[in-house]
Amino acid sequence: MSTHAKRERLLLADLLEAAGPEAPTLCHGWTARDLAAHVVVRERRPDAAAGLVIGPLKSRGERITNEFTSKPYEELIQLIRTGPPRMSPFGVKQLDEVANTVEFYVHTEDVRRAQPDWTARELDPVFADVLWSRTEKAARMLGRKAPVGLVLRRPDGQTAVAHKGTPVVTVTGEPGELLLFAFGRQDAARVELEGDQEAISRVTTAKLGM
Repeated sequence: MSTHAKRERLLLADLLEAAGPEAPTLCHGWTARDLAAHVVVRERRPDAAAGLVIGPLKSRGERITNEFTSKPYEELIQLIRTGPPRMSPFGVKQLDEVANTVEFYVHTEDVRRAQPDWTARELDPVFADVLWSRTEKAARMLGRKAPVGLVLRRPDGQTAVAHKGTPVVTVTGEPGELLLFAFGRQDAARVELEGDQEAISRVTTAKLGM
């Protein structure tokens, strides 16, 4: 049975292939090639991926990432499609689902929504609930840099507090849109914002996310 992570992986690979290596993405300063290399390095070279969060390993991580970025684009796409190597922890279906569902969904939208003619996806209810569950659990971490109080709300009224404070901005939208907003893709997320206009301006330009 296909998992959400596997489905998003294949969709991401298809979008990257169709966009081409020089296509823009929502990741600041990254082309589709840069994004593809990031995904491959994260799965296949944990020693390099650690450089994203561990300062002393940053230069090593950058060197390895640059090596992958210089690979043929088609090779990077194929490495994404085939998934992690056998001995990788990401090769375990349960861990793949936990670690990659959100990662691949966000990056899929990074590619899709950077294109001028992009169209929104209609997510099935089960997948939407999965994204909402992940959003709820990660809300405080994703919203920790919010300059004002931040509440994420589904159209059905379910809410998650991403940051405590005043004034409060309430962001309403479908789970996938709220997740993108909380991951720092505020401009690309289709949401409605309620609150003081100055507070709204501050939260829409804040560096949310990881």
